[in-house]
Amino acid sequence: MTQQLKESNLQISGMTCAACATRIEKGLKKLDGVEDANVNLAIERSTVHYDPEKITEEDFEKKIEALGYGVVKEKQEFDITGMTCAACSARIEKVLNKMDGISVANANLALERATVEFNPSKVSTADIIARVEKIGYGAHKHQDEAAVDYREQAIKKQQWKFIAAAILSLPLLWTMVGHFSFTQWMYVPDLFMNPWFQFALATIVQFAIGYQFYVGAYKALRNGSANMDVLVVLGTSAAYFYSVYEVLTMHGNHMPHLYFETSAVLITLILLGKLFEAKAKGRSSEAIKKLMGLQAKTAIVVRQGEELEIPLEEVVVGDTIIVRPGEKIPVDGQVLEGHTTIDESMLTGESMPVDKTQGDELFGATINKNGAIKMTATKVGRDTALAQIIKVVEDAQGTKAPIQRLADKISGIFVPIVVGIAIITFIVWYFFVQPGDFVQALEVLIAVLVIACPCALGLATPTSIMAGSGRAAEYGILFKGGEYLEQTGAIDTVVVDKTGTVTNGEPVLTDVVTTLPEAEFLAYVASAERKSEHPLAQAIVNGVKERGISLYEPQYFEAVPGYGVQSTINAKATVVGTVKLMEQYGIDVSFALSQKQAFEKQGKTAMLVAIDGEYAGLIAVADTIKDTSKEAVARLHQMGLDVIMMTGDNEATAQAIAGEVGIKQVIAGILPEGKANEIEKLQQQGKKVAMVGDGINDAPALATATIGMAIGTGTDIAMEAADITLIRGDLNSIADAILMSKKTMTNIKQNLFWAFGYNTLGIPIAALGLLAPWVAGAAMAFSSVSVVLNALRLQRVKLK
Repeated sequence: MTQQLKESNLQISGMTCAACATRIEKGLKKLDGVEDANVNLAIERSTVHYDPEKITEEDFEKKIEALGYGVVKEKQEFDITGMTCAACSARIEKVLNKMDGISVANANLALERATVEFNPSKVSTADIIARVEKIGYGAHKHQDEAAVDYREQAIKKQQWKFIAAAILSLPLLWTMVGHFSFTQWMYVPDLFMNPWFQFALATIVQFAIGYQFYVGAYKALRNGSANMDVLVVLGTSAAYFYSVYEVLTMHGNHMPHLYFETSAVLITLILLGKLFEAKAKGRSSEAIKKLMGLQAKTAIVVRQGEELEIPLEEVVVGDTIIVRPGEKIPVDGQVLEGHTTIDESMLTGESMPVDKTQGDELFGATINKNGAIKMTATKVGRDTALAQIIKVVEDAQGTKAPIQRLADKISGIFVPIVVGIAIITFIVWYFFVQPGDFVQALEVLIAVLVIACPCALGLATPTSIMAGSGRAAEYGILFKGGEYLEQTGAIDTVVVDKTGTVTNGEPVLTDVVTTLPEAEFLAYVASAERKSEHPLAQAIVNGVKERGISLYEPQYFEAVPGYGVQSTINAKATVVGTVKLMEQYGIDVSFALSQKQAFEKQGKTAMLVAIDGEYAGLIAVADTIKDTSKEAVARLHQMGLDVIMMTGDNEATAQAIAGEVGIKQVIAGILPEGKANEIEKLQQQGKKVAMVGDGINDAPALATATIGMAIGTGTDIAMEAADITLIRGDLNSIADAILMSKKTMTNIKQNLFWAFGYNTLGIPIAALGLLAPWVAGAAMAFSSVSVVLNALRLQRVKLK
């Protein structure tokens, strides 16, 4: 029996460029038991699929740390109640340390507190609290310390480093500018010209502030590879140590050739680029922050007859929660008492509030509009609908599009090639271009090393995928991975299911033809159907009640499967159903058949009605078309896509619905297992097929299609099988998903062109001696920032 693979997500610190991500990926893949590993530079996260019988998460952490990087953990303190002796604290420690995702847990009896270090992508504070409560103790988050955002911390640290580097580099830059003939008017203090003063400033910048580059380069070289840090260290060290040599060997009034400003300004500019990059990366995960911001922060729960306001993480399944008008529903659950309307637009995109009464389902983060209700929590923490949406977006941002693999391969071999080019350039300048001019050859070598840093290349794809999938999520389009975001733009054929996709999926009463007063006729028909459980019967009863017509209580009721119902109302026999049922009762309906067939050609289900042995009329029920379906189909046609409707319904009904929305191709009467075969037939014709469906019966076809799109208002099984979930249930989302894919791919290509083009053009210009090293440093920093800023344009894309 094959062991079920597990997935591990780890937040990584210390990566500087694509070469770092590639090296970690390779290192993890070499571990026995690892099936696949993916490292994303933009969100600094690794996803590993592994066999838990062969390897553990701790092994990944050790490997990442051995490669010279860090694994980010969260640390949280919990106040514990109910501990009475050392055995209690030992038990809590033992139980917590066994939990998946917890690195270390310590329980302190004297302080009545537990300190837990854990991986937030594997286990939440709510899970930890629930585990402690399960073994009989109370737990809640200790409130003294605010949670530390490691990204914010890193940005602040980078800011201080840049400010310090800029202050120390300014006198060196001032001195350099003062040497130009056109700046002879500038006053340069004598102190700034002192070689030992310059040496002191440059040394602090080079080794105290630039320490991170030396550490990164050492770790890379120790593991047999090279990254951006290697280029920075080689370039700046060459300038620095040559200047040190000049200072140490100077004599008399001879003014040495110093390049301290080159090394210091380079490090300052690279730090500035890193700072911009970190801030931009933070902005590109805004979609996740916005989604998380939708959650309620607290909930009012009833425990032991008392109403308590507690943090959201402490709500457990089974809690009774009170939600007042205007408040957010804290977690997923069901209405216990009360009646209200809920604004579910954040989840479904539907602006109309939805009525909710006892037993109805509620979703966390939706808004209670008017009535106070009591609800029971059925899903909390990472099981809620919103948490699942957040997870899909995070996973999509964490996966690689196939196009990124190319960039990763190139950046992996890029650094050694650049070092080779730099050495050859130095030799050519020193021996051939300006023989014996060591200073000029050194300047050119430094410029080549610095201009070639492949940061932009590593960021080109992941930042676009983050921005694109994040923006799509704001419009209710959830891509499950970067590869689906890439492939969707290539779709040329869209196959849509009928029921629940093109139509609303719920039948409604549409037509009434009768020989009696309409209100009296409808009262008899609905009263006859009120005890039937058939969906069409429910549609009739609901339609009649909406018209304000009162129903009778039938004295007798019988459902005749496949034919209809017979009932006795006010001592009158009432029969509703098919022609065959009417024939059984000897009722002539031949004159009504043409009307019945006309309704059926329109895709409606028509039922004959007889009251007290006489034909009384005809009633029609139909699944209505969604308001946006016709417009959405027209949009897809304008985009040059073939649209096909596939349904298990009969040909006449299917053609009627298709005609109404403008679909010309119909595949009707298909059984669930046949839908996947039809998709395969289209693919064999060379078509790239997107299947759009909402039901369990669509799952095989969704899995078979090039891209499966599940309507978010449908079943969980359909969403599980699909590559994209369209939360809003609107067919316009299909066109939006394709449009977002195309825009994201265009953006990635622009980024890659800029990154490749920049390096391809920059290296020869630097090798020809046309770039001062500090200009090369500024250009290199600008290239990374420009790539990230270009990706962020996707966050302004307007969809339907």
